[in-house]
Amino acid sequence: MKKKFSVKYLLLLIVAIFIAASVFLPVPYFIQRPGSTVPLAELVTVNGQEDDAPGSYSLTSVGVYQGTALRLLQAKFDPFSEIISEEEMFGGATSEEYNQMQEYFMTSSQNSAIEQALKLADKPYHFEFKGVYVMHIDPASDFIDKLAVGDTVVEVDGKQFESSQEFMDYVQNKKVGDTVMIKFLRNGSENKASGQLIELPSNQKAGIGISLVDHTAISSDEKIEFHVENIGGPSAGLMFTLQIYDQLVEADLRKGRKIAGTGTMNLDGTVGRIGGIDKKIASAAQEGTEIFFAPDDPITDEMKKDFPGIQSNYQEAKDALEKLDSNMKIVPVKTLKDAVDYLVNNP
Repeated sequence: MKKKFSVKYLLLLIVAIFIAASVFLPVPYFIQRPGSTVPLAELVTVNGQEDDAPGSYSLTSVGVYQGTALRLLQAKFDPFSEIISEEEMFGGATSEEYNQMQEYFMTSSQNSAIEQALKLADKPYHFEFKGVYVMHIDPASDFIDKLAVGDTVVEVDGKQFESSQEFMDYVQNKKVGDTVMIKFLRNGSENKASGQLIELPSNQKAGIGISLVDHTAISSDEKIEFHVENIGGPSAGLMFTLQIYDQLVEADLRKGRKIAGTGTMNLDGTVGRIGGIDKKIASAAQEGTEIFFAPDDPITDEMKKDFPGIQSNYQEAKDALEKLDSNMKIVPVKTLKDAVDYLVNNP
């Protein structure tokens, strides 16, 4: 009897350990699923004034969770959950570098939003392009041991630039194997390094071999403040801009409506593509959002060749909405002006 008693409890213990491991033991995968839809009146203030008008502008987010066996199983049966590997999640970066990148993306997004809102509201400001943040370094780059994530490249061959596009155009007009001299800032100190350009796998053009984001600064008589602790990335750019613009001009374009959306805010006023829009649609619909702005980004033949089946964010958003019981209206936007014009012409 004692032997049977011991075997019985040993089996129960094994089952308990297995269940606990399924629930709590992490595996090298992450799960992306619908995150929060957050009203921006809580996160942005303009000239110290509270935005207490009816309705809301909201950012939408993608929730990211460490995978466990149980969570992975649940995700398999959820149309709005996606399983990604650790490599896909961090792209070879450490978790510290990844978090740093998200902070830089957020800072750049805020500055672009402020600049575009001030420009559209015809308010004076000074915008300064300080260089490009280094977000990732290709292992094949000749600068792999010379640059670090978080450095700011301020010059190439003694030339300064007014935007990251100018920076990339200059480098990509050179030849693979050409040597360039770069000047960069690290922890406030100026440094120099030289190296040869490599062929970029994305477009077969010459490049330094870094992923980058604008390092900018903006000053204005308008006091615009963000309170975005624990939120990273660039995808709230469009919604930040609308929130700021509406308060600057005191136009109340919302007219009591619950408005959400996503998309980067680029320096030329265009709205850029983002990832995970299906999950953001699900989050916004759950919160009773009435209008959702989705980037209507152009899909080139080259993109179709590299990514068969790729669709614009707008089309992805429409496909996601069809899976939901929601009357939310998805509005395609290519520029900030598209979004503002829609709100003005559809009160």
